[in-house]
Amino acid sequence: MSDPVRPALPDHLSIHERSPYYAAQVLEHSIGVRFNGKERNDVEEYCISEGWIRVPAGKTVDRRGQALLIKLKGQVEAFYKP
Repeated sequence: MSDPVRPALPDHLSIHERSPYYAAQVLEHSIGVRFNGKERNDVEEYCISEGWIRVPAGKTVDRRGQALLIKLKGQVEAFYKP
């Protein structure tokens, strides 16, 4: 089983193309985020050094149809999924 070379995970990453923290080459691979010891599947942005993640606030959307995000603070760990 050959594993493609994966770039190093950045400290701050967003899944939205309009964000300055968007990194397409990293998002080509499956990424997992562990928040306070529990794996989260709904993370849209994270910052490891500052210790926060942004997740959707339910089904609430703004006037442009984008999900409203809330910031949760805690211990953040990002990793590549096998």
